[in-house]
Amino acid sequence: MPVVQFEVVWPDGKTEACYSPSSVIKEHFSAGKDYPLSEFLTTSETALNAASNRVRERFGYACSSAMDQLSVIKTRCASYQTTPNASVKVTRFID
Repeated sequence: MPVVQFEVVWPDGKTEACYSPSSVIKEHFSAGKDYPLSEFLTTSETALNAASNRVRERFGYACSSAMDQLSVIKTRCASYQTTPNASVKVTRFID
């Protein structure tokens, strides 16, 4: 199962590499696209749960690293809730 990182740029301009245990993340995000904060959060939750489920299907247990990454994303998104028109850009995938 190929691990993929997806690089994002937060509303304050900081760049961060996020972890996905599966390439399924590429089915949910597009490199180079800006996502409104709420859409980014919802899509991250859907994509990382799907990635974790792929791990469960293959190995019999969920991926705690995917859930840890989702927790980080939720915390970061919460910190930008008061930023007008906040968006997150997915810049690239790192295989």
